[in-house]
Amino acid sequence: MIGSLMMCVSVVVLLAGMLAGIVMGIQQNFLLGPAHAHLNLIGGVLLFLFGLYYRTFPAIGRTTLAKIQGWLHIVGGLLFPAGIALVLTVSHALEAVPIVGALTMFVAMALFCVIVFRNERVRA
Repeated sequence: MIGSLMMCVSVVVLLAGMLAGIVMGIQQNFLLGPAHAHLNLIGGVLLFLFGLYYRTFPAIGRTTLAKIQGWLHIVGGLLFPAGIALVLTVSHALEAVPIVGALTMFVAMALFCVIVFRNERVRA
């Protein structure tokens, strides 16, 4: 089920984000702070919350729309912070990467809104 996958991916992402934060702290170099914050919040916390929602409503988590939303969030949640890191460390010419990641996240969030409102309408 997509909810379980999302929760598993999120804890790995959070572990990587925490490690990145520790490394930044040890080196006293916080250049990648924005990438670190987005990785933890979008790739970790938000992904876990979506997973919990799908675990709470397993029938919804089995729908095609939920699977599409889940995969879009996983891809966007990794692409967006990675793109931020690339722009900060390599070149501003790579700005398309975080833009694509952000737009992917936006579509995933819009789909999640549709999923939640459909579910609430059915339950009402």
